[in-house]
Amino acid sequence: MTAPASISASTPVRTRFAPSPTGYLHLGGARTALFSWAYARHFGGTFILRIEDTDLERSTPEAVQAIVDGMQWLGLNHDEGPFYQMQRMERYREVIAKMLADGTAYHCYSSPEEVEAMRERMRAAGDKPRYDGTWRPEPGKTLPPVPADRKPVVRFKNPLDGDVSWDDVVKGTITISNREMDDLIIARPDGTPTYNFCVVVDDWDMQITHVIRGDDHVNNTPRQINILKALGAALPLYGHVPMILGADGEKLSKRHGAVSVMDYPAQGYLPEAMLNYLARLGWSHGDDEIFSMEQFCAWFDLDHLSKSPAQFNPEKLAWINNHYIKLADNARLEALMRPLMERDGAVFANAPDVQKVCGLLKERANTVNELAAAAMLFYRQPQPDAALLTQHFTDAIKPALAEFAERCATVEWNKESLSPMIKEVLANHKLKMPQFAMPLRLMVTGQLQTPAIDAVLELFGRDVVLQRLQKYL
Repeated sequence: MTAPASISASTPVRTRFAPSPTGYLHLGGARTALFSWAYARHFGGTFILRIEDTDLERSTPEAVQAIVDGMQWLGLNHDEGPFYQMQRMERYREVIAKMLADGTAYHCYSSPEEVEAMRERMRAAGDKPRYDGTWRPEPGKTLPPVPADRKPVVRFKNPLDGDVSWDDVVKGTITISNREMDDLIIARPDGTPTYNFCVVVDDWDMQITHVIRGDDHVNNTPRQINILKALGAALPLYGHVPMILGADGEKLSKRHGAVSVMDYPAQGYLPEAMLNYLARLGWSHGDDEIFSMEQFCAWFDLDHLSKSPAQFNPEKLAWINNHYIKLADNARLEALMRPLMERDGAVFANAPDVQKVCGLLKERANTVNELAAAAMLFYRQPQPDAALLTQHFTDAIKPALAEFAERCATVEWNKESLSPMIKEVLANHKLKMPQFAMPLRLMVTGQLQTPAIDAVLELFGRDVVLQRLQKYL
């Protein structure tokens, strides 16, 4: 990996995540933030959060909060910021004034209709449509009379010849001819600066050394590099990460499921699982699939970012989430589950300890929501299907269940004692486990499928089990 000549090897790493608050924090943005955060952490650098809120029509306080909430849930804590572009207007105007004075920018009085007419003429001639430089000052050039009733935009005086070239850490060397670019508007008629200009000034002022962002920004990069050069600013190192695709190979969208980061805690995903999964979308460390964020930061570099689009796989995310649920502290899981269970009518009085239930059930749960739903069998009255009871609670089974209930009164109440006792009952009545366990599960839990019956009985407790059995015996 080679840095631009303008960045010294000893320069402290400074990265940024700079979302536009026009919607929620989506998975692609979260992954960009993760890569930028991890790179700063790897080098002991600084990670900056910047809110690019100059699009006044689409930016909302709710979207800003959604971004902040998503970052907080993931634990991607910033070292500086958040900085808001709308609070930096004076700085942008100051730089624009300096550029006008230096001759690297100029006032353009062409109306939008006139610019569109220029483009139409170029399309008709088979050329690339662009602004034709009518108001661009050049030696010996006479400019048109200034319209009295029109406020100008400010355009950047883009070089007419040569190329813009940079070593992209993901895509390799990219070269764009300056003739492909026209003179970019950097300030609107009302004086408000445009996106590409604000980004340049922010990256310059904040001394950003590495810009890691989505490859939808590749076309912005040569424009930004030219402005930075005109300002005499150091160039950051750029890395453009390919987008995330759905399982069908199309751009990830709502029809692929949740795409807002904050949809995932609501669906029962843990932040460490989401981070682990996002880290592997477009980056790899050998065959390692599961790793902590400490490991990730220690391993992360820009050389192993993939050049190909990553594909979102909900099944893989669920598998990773299951791994972290199994590792999670049961008290933490209880705190996440209780609101869901209360919503579904759970009764916790005289019921098993929720944390013990977590310990029994979490091996099979892919999400906290699945875990909460599975746990409900301990916190509601059983309502077994009458047809299933008729099918499984036969005359041949009743004597075995009666003996089981009788022995329940005196057996030591733990699964280590319940398990051999159940086997003895089965042997006495020449039954197989499914014949006996099916009606027992129905009577005690109301359902046919549960974890191991001895573990379930232990958690319910002697009194509840006997009370429910007596209803049928």
